[in-house]
Amino acid sequence: MRICLLSYRGKQYSGGQGIYIYYLARELQRMGHHVEVIGGPPYPEVTEGVTLHRLESSSTYHPQSSLRANLPRVRNPVDLYELLATRAGVFADPLAFSLRAYSKLKELFQGQRFDIIHDNQGLGYGLLLMKRLKVPVIATIHHPLPIDKQAALDQASGLMGKWRLQRFYSFVPMQSFVAQRLDRVITVSQSAAKEIERLFKVAPNRLRVVYDGTDTSIFRRNVKKSESKNGLIMVGNTDDRKKGVIYLLKALQLLKEDGIKLTIVDEAERDSAPSYALKLVEKFGLDGLVKFTGRVTRDELVEYYSSAEVAVVPSLYEGFGLPAAEAMSCKLPVITTKGGALPEVVGQDGDTGILVPPADPDALAVAIKRLLSDEPLRREMGEAGRKRVERNFTWEQAAKKTLEVYEEVL
Repeated sequence: MRICLLSYRGKQYSGGQGIYIYYLARELQRMGHHVEVIGGPPYPEVTEGVTLHRLESSSTYHPQSSLRANLPRVRNPVDLYELLATRAGVFADPLAFSLRAYSKLKELFQGQRFDIIHDNQGLGYGLLLMKRLKVPVIATIHHPLPIDKQAALDQASGLMGKWRLQRFYSFVPMQSFVAQRLDRVITVSQSAAKEIERLFKVAPNRLRVVYDGTDTSIFRRNVKKSESKNGLIMVGNTDDRKKGVIYLLKALQLLKEDGIKLTIVDEAERDSAPSYALKLVEKFGLDGLVKFTGRVTRDELVEYYSSAEVAVVPSLYEGFGLPAAEAMSCKLPVITTKGGALPEVVGQDGDTGILVPPADPDALAVAIKRLLSDEPLRREMGEAGRKRVERNFTWEQAAKKTLEVYEEVL
C-alpha cells in the first residue's frame, strides 16, 4: 500500500503528534508498505525508508519559520494569509499547511498515486480539496481542541487575555467542519471518541478507536539510575493549561515541609521569558524543590523516569496520555487524574497507580505522600504497569489496527 501521512508540525518535542507520526510511519514501513510524510515545521523525524517532504511556513509560532530565520518569504496568497493571521494572534498553521499539502499532493500525483491520505490532527480545509484526488482521506484526532480552549479560558486572567484566546482558537470551527466530512476519523481512546462525537459532531459509525503505543524497547527501567530515588516527575508542555501543572504545584506547596523534589521535563523559559510553570513555582515559594530539564532526548527521558520514584500526570483531560504509558513502561507507578482517557491507560485505581479527581491538589498531595512512603507498593504498581503496556499499548498493535481502518475505507 502507498500511504501518505500529513503532519502540520511533527518534531517529537512538539508533543504527542510528533511521537505519533514517527512511530506510525516506522511501523507501517516495517510491515512492507510505502510511506511518505508531508510535514511542516518543526519538521517530523522519520526512520530510514520513509520519505519526508518538508513544507515551508510563514507562521510566527515556531522558531523555524521563514519570518524568524530571515525576512518573510511571501510567495503566494497562503504565505500572506499565514503571516498576517499569525501576527494578529490567530493560529493559522493547520489551514495554511493543509492548502500547501494539497498543492504538494497534486505535484506528487503526477508520478504515482497514493492509496490513502492520513492527516494527523490538522483538519484544515485543504483536506476537503484532497478528496478531489479520488483517494480516501482520513484523520487522527488525538482529542478535540475545544477542550484545550476551555481549559485555557478557565485559567485566563482578565477580559483581554480571554479575548486573545478566543482569537487564537478561531480555527476550531474549521476542524469540526472538516472532521464531519472525512471518510473516517481515528482517535486514540474511547473517551476521546465520545468527546469528538459531542464537540465535533462526527457520526459514531465513522469513528474508530486505535490506542497509541509506547516504544517498550526504549522505555524500560534503568536499574542503575533507579537507585537515586529522586522524588516526583512530570512530563509535558506545562504552558498547556489542561496539563494541570498548577494543581501539582499547589499539592507540592501543601507538602512543602516534607521537602519533596519534583522534576518537570519541560523548558523553564519560552522566548527568554519565564514559562507559566516557572512563574507558579516562584509564586508558590517552591524554589529549590522544582527542577526543569529543558528539552531532552528519548534516552535522557528514560533516565529521568528511571531515577524518579513516582510519575505524576495531573492533567484535566488527556485524549490518551503518553507520559503515563511511558512511565508505566519504565516500571514507574503513576499518580494521575480521572480526566479523559487516563483511566483507560492506567487501569483501575490501585493497580498500576492512583487515580484522583481532576483539579484537586489536596487529593494529589494525599496520593503523593502515600506512594512515597510505601516502597513495596511502588514496586508492585511499577511491575503491573509494565505488563499492562506490553499487553495493550505497543506501536506494532497501533499500526496493525490503523491498517485495518485503511483497508476498510478502501
